[in-house]
Amino acid sequence: MTPASGSPRRGGSLRGDRAPAAGARSRIAPILGPAFVAAIAYVDPGNVATNLTAGATYGYLLVWVVVVASLVAILVQFQAAKLGTATGKSLPELCREHLPRWGTRLMWVQAEIVVLATDLAEFVGAAIGMRLLFGMPVALSAAVTAVVSLLLLELRRQGRTRRFELMSAAALLLVGAGVGYDILTVGHQSAAGLVGGLLPGFDGVDSLVLAMGIVGATVMPHAVYLHSALVQGRGLSAEAARRNPSLVRRALRLDCVLALGVATVVNVSMIALGAGLGAATGGAWTGDLVAAHGELAARIGGLAALAFAVALLSSGVSSSGVGTLAGDVVMQGFLGWRVPAHARRIVTMAPAVLALTLGVPLTGLLVASQVVISLGVPVALFLLVRFCRDGTLMGSLVNAPLTTRIAAVTGALVAGLGVCLPLTLLF
Repeated sequence: MTPASGSPRRGGSLRGDRAPAAGARSRIAPILGPAFVAAIAYVDPGNVATNLTAGATYGYLLVWVVVVASLVAILVQFQAAKLGTATGKSLPELCREHLPRWGTRLMWVQAEIVVLATDLAEFVGAAIGMRLLFGMPVALSAAVTAVVSLLLLELRRQGRTRRFELMSAAALLLVGAGVGYDILTVGHQSAAGLVGGLLPGFDGVDSLVLAMGIVGATVMPHAVYLHSALVQGRGLSAEAARRNPSLVRRALRLDCVLALGVATVVNVSMIALGAGLGAATGGAWTGDLVAAHGELAARIGGLAALAFAVALLSSGVSSSGVGTLAGDVVMQGFLGWRVPAHARRIVTMAPAVLALTLGVPLTGLLVASQVVISLGVPVALFLLVRFCRDGTLMGSLVNAPLTTRIAAVTGALVAGLGVCLPLTLLF
């Protein structure tokens, strides 16, 4: 595909290849940042609900599930970023090019359902946050969330990608800061318990179901589609990336490890907060988000309750913006259609606003959304492994056989858990 090192190419130049290492790194540096946008999906309200419930009901028992699921997520997001960088196309676009038309349409339908379910969970989280902070009706809070998420998307639409990424990183840190503050104020923590939670184990069927929910909330299909698109158009063509595979791999790996590493710490902290608040209430609190705010206000003080509400609101609003952007990538990639963000937001917010207006229980909505999302996990992971092992597409960035095997095995395990989750809850 490329001539031997040091041989000039006809009709081209190798000046980029002969540039000093620092110059090569400066060309690759602009691709750093997309992982922080994708990482928002890993601290959305679904994660908040499952992690707090895990901590409140089982203490630190399921910490290992969060850690393992997060390691899988780093691998998956690295693959998605590498795919987009090596091909210059998103995962949905590659599906449209390489799958039959009926298959592409089927993939689009399931991806749209996943995006809608994701949006539902994120709107619920934002609605709870606004109700706790401002006493705002849930239907109105859903509309406000839509407007705020559109403002975030407008930054990227205008080409202000870095600002969008910085705001995503700030939201991630804000969620972490709120949870961290509450951990310190609530107390009742156990370092030995946290370390013990790294050892795999369960405590009955309910803990297994909750573990599957954590996995479903961690490996998010829409973030896979989105990340493969976010790495494009950043001053590094697919051809240039293939000429510098080692540097590209290091840059993408660093981006994913940093962003998802922060998300992992935040998720583990949520379990610790749930364990501490559960212990402080003598087991009376079992994970309900609204009740958590009340317990914090009554037992610790208004500032702790405020930190929790701000963290939940930041989680819901920022992840809803990412969800809308993922929906745009899905529709444009699978179908070749581009729908204005404002119109798309109206469509995707409609089910959430309707459900919230009808007074459907918020916790039930979160659980239902995670069940639907889990059904899209096997599809996204299968497509990702299938394309990343294709040397004609990936060039020098193709997966090594060992990487493909690891990705396939982990993907199969996560997919299996994703399928088992709704079956377990339904039957």
